[in-house]
Amino acid sequence: MKEVVLDTETTGISVKDGHRIVEIGCIELENLIPTKNKFHYYLNPERKVSEQALKVHGYTDNFLSKQKKFVDISNEFLEFIKGKRLIIHNAEFDLSHLNNELSIIGKRKIENEFKDTLVIARDKFPGSQVSLDALCKRYRIDNSRRVTHTALIDCDLLARVYINLIDQKEPTLNFQNLEQENLNSKNTNLDYFKKIVKPTSEELKKHEEYLKKNLKNNYFN
Repeated sequence: MKEVVLDTETTGISVKDGHRIVEIGCIELENLIPTKNKFHYYLNPERKVSEQALKVHGYTDNFLSKQKKFVDISNEFLEFIKGKRLIIHNAEFDLSHLNNELSIIGKRKIENEFKDTLVIARDKFPGSQVSLDALCKRYRIDNSRRVTHTALIDCDLLARVYINLIDQKEPTLNFQNLEQENLNSKNTNLDYFKKIVKPTSEELKKHEEYLKKNLKNNYFN
C-alpha cells in the first residue's frame, strides 16, 4: 500500500471556534521511500488568522486572501489520497480540520486508514517528549529548516521520523557498512591469511651452517 505523509496549517486550534485550513502538504511514500508525487496548496480560509497561529506559521491575512479556496482544490486532494494510508502527527487535529472543510462544501468525511505518529511515539517512549522537534532530536534528524511550521517541511521531517519510529532505517551513504556488506555478499567465510613460504633444502643447509658459525664465535668471544 502507498502511504501519504500529511500535514496542515490552520487559522487556529479548534474547528468549534470556526478555524479553517490555510495550508495542506502531502508527500507520497512507496515502500517507505518518498516518490516524486507531492500535493501542496496555500489556502484562503475566508477568515482572519489568529495571533497564535500567525506566530506558528507566519502566513498573513493579506497573503492568504490571494490563494485558492479549499473547494477549488478539494477534488484534486481527494484524488491524491485515494486508497492510500495517511501518516499524520496528531491525526485528530488534522483530520478534524480536513473533515470540517469537506463538510462545509457538502463532501463526505475522509475514510482512509491512517497511522498517528504521535500515538506511536507515546507508546514507544512513555513519559518522553514526542513533539516533531523532539523526535527529530531523538533520531538525529536535521530540522534546522523548521524555523516556522510549514506543511511540506513538516511532511519531509515526519516521513523520516515515521521510518525510524517503525524501526526501519533510512537509506544512508554509510560506506563502512556498504564495504562490509559487499564482503559478506561475496564470501561469508572470508579469513585473512599470510602467504606461507617454505625454504628449499639448499636454504636450510646454508641456514644451519650460519647458525653453527655464529654460535661458535659467540661462545669464544
